[in-house]
Amino acid sequence: METIAFIGLGNMGAPMANNLLSAGLKVQVFDLVTELAKPLAAAGAKVCDSIEQVVMGADAVVTMLPAGEHVTAVYLGGNGCQGIVNYVGESTVLIDSSTIDPKSARLVAAKAKERGIDFADAPVSGGVTGASAGTLTFIVGGSEQAFIRAECVLKHMGKNIFHAGDSGCGQMGKICNNLMLGILMAGTCEALNLGIANGLDPKVLSNIMLQSSGRNWALELYNPCPGVMENAPASNHYQPGFMSKLMLKDLGLGLEAATQSQSSVPMGALARNLYAFHNMNGNQELDFSSLFEFYRSEQP
Repeated sequence: METIAFIGLGNMGAPMANNLLSAGLKVQVFDLVTELAKPLAAAGAKVCDSIEQVVMGADAVVTMLPAGEHVTAVYLGGNGCQGIVNYVGESTVLIDSSTIDPKSARLVAAKAKERGIDFADAPVSGGVTGASAGTLTFIVGGSEQAFIRAECVLKHMGKNIFHAGDSGCGQMGKICNNLMLGILMAGTCEALNLGIANGLDPKVLSNIMLQSSGRNWALELYNPCPGVMENAPASNHYQPGFMSKLMLKDLGLGLEAATQSQSSVPMGALARNLYAFHNMNGNQELDFSSLFEFYRSEQP
């Protein structure tokens, strides 16, 4: 594959597209916010004015969009507009790396299949840091053929690529991961604040837990307490990172999936409510580890 169309150039999409450019691929980009395309244009990307133009001649299309409604609109069209499936042929593989509900992913996959087009839902884990470093984890849903074709593109943006199963399974895998992540981060913030309130140094406590049974991803790579880990968002006013409003969205997707399967997720529900309170206090744009400040504000 030589020509990649990339749609959605936000905090995640822009560095992902840049890694494709660094791999020597021809990249065509589009975003409704035209300013977001300028740095990529300077790096060699072709900036396009419409979805129809950006997918023209593309061997693969990658999208990174906010929610399921945006994904279905871009791929299937609406309000009198055509979608991507109407603009490309069987030689083009479609890859959506947004985090959305599995139902929307399966709908797009079914419509693409009707036209003989391979579609893969391939949400990511790794955040802005992973997107910039090209070390993302991709959780892919789709046919074996769609996975193999998508992998040829995804390998330039990530280091771990899993085939989770059929269409929608990539999204379900991501939802489960982020449900666990929200619970884990809330627990880490809670434990650290408890220790600080009782006279412990957060660096010392973090190291104690790292060497004990409380060890987890947040303590290893993403400590939520400012000043403990130099490169974590917490030590940069919780910027940049994975925004709290996006964690709330993902936890909401987890609860929706649980309702559909009648699964019990009490800890996920609690984490979702904690992030809802945190966002209501004006922290939507801050990294999700800023939940640490929610606990701190509750201290007497």
